[in-house]
Amino acid sequence: MRHQIKGYRLNRNMGHRTSMRRTMIKQLFEHEKIKTTLAKAKSIQPDAEKLITLAKNVLKEDEILQVNARRSAAAQLGNNSGEIVKKLFDDIAPRFTSRKGGYTRLLKLGPRQGDNAEMVVLELVAE
Repeated sequence: MRHQIKGYRLNRNMGHRTSMRRTMIKQLFEHEKIKTTLAKAKSIQPDAEKLITLAKNVLKEDEILQVNARRSAAAQLGNNSGEIVKKLFDDIAPRFTSRKGGYTRLLKLGPRQGDNAEMVVLELVAE
């Protein structure tokens, strides 16, 4: 039984899984749309939405809390994520100030030709 086991394993070891998750979230914030499999999209969607919520909640706070939130986001996204964090806090989060949640959308594309994996487009909701 899978009691209290959170997340998707995706047939990868822990290091590969975390690096893939970080890379895909960075690509989502950079391009605002990525094409991937359904399982991978479902595995990164909650983390991406939590980062957007973190950035959105500190927009009206003082500078110290904003710096702490930026550092927390950078730690979650890994090395060389400075430009992505800047875009998240300066461009993406202000777009969603009036929205309570559901910042991303999954659009199903159908099966992939090679291995019949269900493909989706994970994108940020335009608002």
